[in-house]
Amino acid sequence: MWIYEKKLEYPVKVYKADLRMAKYLMAQYGGPDSELSAAVRYLTQRYTMPTNKAKGLLTDIGTEELAHWEIVGTMIYRLMKGATPEQLRREDLGAYFAEHDRAVYPVDASGVPWTAAYIQATGDPVTDLHENMAAEQKARTTYEHLIRLTDDPGVKDTLRFLREREVVHFQRFGEALVDVQEELTRKKVF
Repeated sequence: MWIYEKKLEYPVKVYKADLRMAKYLMAQYGGPDSELSAAVRYLTQRYTMPTNKAKGLLTDIGTEELAHWEIVGTMIYRLMKGATPEQLRREDLGAYFAEHDRAVYPVDASGVPWTAAYIQATGDPVTDLHENMAAEQKARTTYEHLIRLTDDPGVKDTLRFLREREVVHFQRFGEALVDVQEELTRKKVF
């Protein structure tokens, strides 16, 4: 059970419409390394974690990833707000507009819809935690690329916040990995 507070985890400031940047940001909305993929991955994997600490961490980070998904969606919406169909077509968002208008829909930057095939849950907690650490690094790298693609100071600021959270999540998953390995060794699973 979650309690939803009607405000973003981090404020989103967009100083000008930028359809290209909106399209690029879709990588973090509906792509394989997106916030949605991370949230679903972690909230699925938590069931097979052998310690309450690891289960709690996956629940906490999975929930935070949903908050990040909301932040990315808000940026996309604001970057596209007010765009005409002609402007969308010129920025190669005509097909997107034809199917979704200006609604925020989980696709990647190339327009490929999100799929559960992007996530993994093996049932092996060590494997899954390594997968999660790699996922956080890929997301961090994507945010670094996105920061270089915009000149909007508000978008850059929000992207920097999201990038830093990926670093923290990577560190926390490393701590969980140690905890899980100690538990499995104690139970002589290794």
